[in-house]
Amino acid sequence: MSNEQKPDTQSDSDLIEEVLEQTAELENEEVEVVAGEIVEEEEVSVADLQQQLVKAEQKAIENWDKALRIQAEMENLKRRTQKDLDSAHKYGLEKFAKELLSVIDSLELGIQAATSDVPEVVKLKEGSELTIKQFETVFAKFNIEAIDPTGEVFNPEFHQAMSMLPSAEAEPNTVLNVFQKGYVLNGRLIRPAMVVVAQAPA
Repeated sequence: MSNEQKPDTQSDSDLIEEVLEQTAELENEEVEVVAGEIVEEEEVSVADLQQQLVKAEQKAIENWDKALRIQAEMENLKRRTQKDLDSAHKYGLEKFAKELLSVIDSLELGIQAATSDVPEVVKLKEGSELTIKQFETVFAKFNIEAIDPTGEVFNPEFHQAMSMLPSAEAEPNTVLNVFQKGYVLNGRLIRPAMVVVAQAPA
């Protein structure tokens, strides 16, 4: 009996060892699987981070472009506002000056018509001349200048030709006479001079 039981005892021992080996192998396999999953999760996380970084960089570029455009628009708005303010300061009196020109024209016509030596007429003429000088002083203070181009070359930017006369004494395209003086405000034309222009004799 003892000889027959030995093989069974050895067999159980072998069986136990075999089971232990298999258990150890399974544990090793589980550890490898878990380690593989961790590595895979780390790789996915890095990929996500890289994708988020790319998106963040694109967003930063878009925001930078927007900031540059807004800055450029603000600079343009600042320049336009400053230009409008400068124009308002320089040319704000344009309408008022135009209204005064008719007063000066009337005074000058009155002086031209006052050819009599009657004392009252002479005094009226002197008063009108004094008033015109006061006008000219005020105009000079506000940079309003008269255009009186008699003898100058005709300039269509500041002169308006009323007629042309043949002249042997003046060069063609020269202003022979001024019907009405023109005026500029800070260099801007507010009324052209009405002139007669010379042309070559036929």
